[in-house]
Amino acid sequence: MFDRIRLWWKFEGRYYHKIFIRGIKNLWKWFPVVWKDKDWDHSHIYKILQFKLEQQAYAIGSRNRHKNAQRDAELMLLCARLCYAQIEEGYETEYMDYLKQKHEFIPTDETQQWHTMNSVTIEDNLDEYFALYPRQYKLCIKDNPHKSKYREELAMEIAYRNQERSRKLLFKILEERIGEWWD
Repeated sequence: MFDRIRLWWKFEGRYYHKIFIRGIKNLWKWFPVVWKDKDWDHSHIYKILQFKLEQQAYAIGSRNRHKNAQRDAELMLLCARLCYAQIEEGYETEYMDYLKQKHEFIPTDETQQWHTMNSVTIEDNLDEYFALYPRQYKLCIKDNPHKSKYREELAMEIAYRNQERSRKLLFKILEERIGEWWD
């Protein structure tokens, strides 16, 4: 029994105050993330993952204790940016920057309780958007030849595919590298 206590003190007990302080710091650091969490919204999973990846990247990158520490930190920050792209749905709404539209709500009955939305395109710069993603443009036209007539639908399809590609890249990097990310 005495040997057990001596070993506990040698390996854990004498560091207990440091473990306790680290735990308090972690609670303080994670409190805003956990406070804003909502169980019904999938984007909060990405927010938690993004926060963890950023914290780990800064810790590993600043300590630089192993040969690939800087590369690991770069990959972690890339994954954090991909998490942010999933949260903000940045790729899904990107095409809207190249398309200016005016939206009107037109009453459908005389009581004016119900309305329908009418969209009118004011400016169409989707060719610039298509030029950003030529491979995706060709794939979308190949997969859906009828969409080549409807430029906005084609742009939405490219945007959706880009969002999916970013999600797949995020999880592919995590699958391949997460086991190596420790200090």
